[in-house]
Amino acid sequence: MCLMNLGAMSGKLKWVTDIEKSVLINNFEKRGWTQVSESDDWNFYWMSVQTIRNCFSVETGFRLSDDQLVNHFPNHYELTRKDLMVKNIKRYRKELEKEGSPLAEKDENGKYLYLDFVPVTFMLPADYNLFVEEFRKNPSSTWIMKPCGKAQGKGIFLINKLSQIKKWSRDSKTSSFVSQSSKEAYVISLYIDNPLLIGGKKFDLRLYVLVTTYRPLKCYMYKLGFCRFCTVKYTPSTSELDNMFVHLTNVAIQKHGDDYNHVHGGKWTVSNLRLYLESTRGREVTDKLFDEIHWIIVQSLKAVAPVMNNDKHCFECYGYDIIIDDRLKPWLIEVNASPSLTSSTANDRILKYNLINDTLNIVVPNGEIPDCKWNKVPPKEALGSYEILYDEEAAQADGSERDLRNRPGQAFGFKGARTREAGRSAPTTWK
Repeated sequence: MCLMNLGAMSGKLKWVTDIEKSVLINNFEKRGWTQVSESDDWNFYWMSVQTIRNCFSVETGFRLSDDQLVNHFPNHYELTRKDLMVKNIKRYRKELEKEGSPLAEKDENGKYLYLDFVPVTFMLPADYNLFVEEFRKNPSSTWIMKPCGKAQGKGIFLINKLSQIKKWSRDSKTSSFVSQSSKEAYVISLYIDNPLLIGGKKFDLRLYVLVTTYRPLKCYMYKLGFCRFCTVKYTPSTSELDNMFVHLTNVAIQKHGDDYNHVHGGKWTVSNLRLYLESTRGREVTDKLFDEIHWIIVQSLKAVAPVMNNDKHCFECYGYDIIIDDRLKPWLIEVNASPSLTSSTANDRILKYNLINDTLNIVVPNGEIPDCKWNKVPPKEALGSYEILYDEEAAQADGSERDLRNRPGQAFGFKGARTREAGRSAPTTWK
């Protein structure tokens, strides 16, 4: 339960967590902060998503005071629940279309030129008929089904025949169409069956993004993301559809494979991926790919910003999962509100310890007792391995927010925006 902090406190910052992970606790202890229980006065609570629900619930929640900080936004699920993320992105596209924004421009086949970054997705059972219609347009396609409220690859399966979900659909309908909030609701998405392979294996990207405020949007990208590889070589063969060691990159699944490597954990740093792509595909297309990944992340955050409860006591570090296809097009698969802090290798432990360290340096400046009213502009030296990905306030101040909405021919990145056609550098409009 979140208790209101009574009055300002002097002295050391007091912390609580309900996630017993050494990468967290070591960071708090290193700062000389004081551990207290959740029933005491506290300043900083790193909590699970279940606890945040209670913290901000009408029945059990309490009003937080200015010297208290928590690590989730109250309704983070607008981004981190698979069905709601897709719903919000679809709404965002429609709104931009209504405004006549060039960002919502479509090609001759009706596909978004700049906002086509989520695979075609339907909610089940609610959109079952729409899904069937889409499936029949391309009956040889493969689809992936995921429960909306689960993580770590649980409950996921692939299908390539309608008969495979007809039974599932009938079972769901017996409970009179599963409600949105039910754990039984699923999303079904077109499976990216042409993933970029390295060494014949499928992989995805895990990138960490810190949001300190949604309105105005301010977000940071962690430079030390990584790739997660499958242990078994990829095949699009339908006979292997139920082999999750071929299709799902989740470490929770891959670590049970016979070929799982406990030294490197099937992981590669993003910088290694970048070097590999530069040497095999060229610098220009690699830069364009990473610009597009950054673009996707910012657009997904802009899509949920209007509905997010932008509570001043909150920040959030998201785990973005991106898949790159063999045409070097990135796809947003999902966003995690509680990216795993469990370490599968020694390097993993160091990375996650540093991730928490750098996050704390930004959200709790100088390790002092928080003040929610601060302007949320950390000094440059506090960023560590984070870089500012997007600062809406700064963009509006220099007129580039207008630029961002009206120059869709550009993919914007950290180091400067490259035009998609020419590959030449233009001044960045992201900062």
